[in-house]
Amino acid sequence: MKIALDGMGGDFAPQNTVAGSVMLLAENPRLDKLFLTGDEPTLRAELAKHHCKDPRVEIVHTTQVVEMSEHAVEAVRKKKDSSLSRAVDLVKSGQADAVVSAGHTGAMVAATTIKLRTLEGVERPGIATFLPTERNVCVLIDAGANVDARPEHMMQYAIMGTVVSKHVLGFSNPAVGLMSIGGEDIKGSDFTREIFQLLRSSKLNFRGNVEGHDLFENPVEVVLCDGFTGNVVLKTTEATATAVFHWLKRELKASPVRMAGAWLARNAFRAIYNKTNYEMYGGSPLVGVNGIAIIAHGSSSALAIKNALRVAGEYIEKRINPRIVEAIRDFHEASSR
Repeated sequence: MKIALDGMGGDFAPQNTVAGSVMLLAENPRLDKLFLTGDEPTLRAELAKHHCKDPRVEIVHTTQVVEMSEHAVEAVRKKKDSSLSRAVDLVKSGQADAVVSAGHTGAMVAATTIKLRTLEGVERPGIATFLPTERNVCVLIDAGANVDARPEHMMQYAIMGTVVSKHVLGFSNPAVGLMSIGGEDIKGSDFTREIFQLLRSSKLNFRGNVEGHDLFENPVEVVLCDGFTGNVVLKTTEATATAVFHWLKRELKASPVRMAGAWLARNAFRAIYNKTNYEMYGGSPLVGVNGIAIIAHGSSSALAIKNALRVAGEYIEKRINPRIVEAIRDFHEASSR
């Protein structure tokens, strides 16, 4: 497998992008090539800090970087030699099988959509992200790629989310829930009610509407929502988890007795932290584009970058894109009968 990494993308690039790359190279002998895009002298200096001389690393020199404040589409069109665009170009030319970036999310969506196009049967790509629930891990889609989705886009997201849940997470018959403001089919907007009818008439394992509390109290395997709602849900959930750990840490340090109890329960706390820690999940796939594209968190640590690269490798090996094309084709064939 061959992966292209935007070496200059992210709040802590290139330090963390290079460090994460070195970690992956040490752990994954199945990786044939890792392209690092960005300023070559800077990237070589970072590799030297880790004494990395792995022949699988190839630096692709670029002269530009997409800044977080830039307009996504304009950045892609004007900065053709940016580290992000050149990384996507490597997938377009067939030199790489996947692209990973912790840089500008909007620019990543725009670059992959414009350069790679979408898979057969897919009109708009969506960001699939993993959320830990009480009993399992669910796929939330779309988490921010398409804020103006149409019902047919949502149907495609449901199919793609089901493929990811089945072949990445291992659920044999993933249940799909539509994010709304009530469990009854009459609840929600005209938009969600129309999607409800499409899902109910499909062959997907559609459970019905789900509300915010259902994410954790009565979880499904795939949570379907438009990009605006999904992004709000994702960031609220992340912020809540962070706040709870800060509150817990402060309260546990309030007395020696509490600190002693915390030490005894440290393994339980660590297990819960790892379950909610975005670093362990690495990155979110942009599903629906004609190539593997993984979007990592902007503040990704080296561990998060390593895991984002790991996720890219898993999507390559598990042939997620061909499975998506097949599932959408089956849906259209069934609908036309």
